[in-house]
Amino acid sequence: MFNWKNPTVQMLGRWQPWHDGHQALFKRCIEKTGQVVIQVRDVQGSSGGINQDDNPFDWDDVCKNIEAGLLKDGFKRGFDYEIMLVPNIVNISYGRGVGYVFEEEVFDDSITSISATKIRKKLRDEGKLK
Repeated sequence: MFNWKNPTVQMLGRWQPWHDGHQALFKRCIEKTGQVVIQVRDVQGSSGGINQDDNPFDWDDVCKNIEAGLLKDGFKRGFDYEIMLVPNIVNISYGRGVGYVFEEEVFDDSITSISATKIRKKLRDEGKLK
């Protein structure tokens, strides 16, 4: 069961759509604390920042995509992770470290070459996305 008091890793993103690169990141994150909160930036139909104007998936679709992707590897919402809608966050600031760490996860090219932009184009070419 997801415990809101336990140490938790935060993943913040648009997830437009959830893909194998996000899946790989989640797997690394859950190894750190045993649970993850996935924060979904509220960007559908608006700009998510510079070169982030293509945001066709709404909150419900993003949640369904995340849940379906993670379930393939046996991860369950409410146990291993939670999903949270957050504003269109474009800047993260903090005054001083008070018990948290900012980490960039580095992956090989098989993961870093995955592009949600290319995935959205393919979905449009196949008529699966407007």
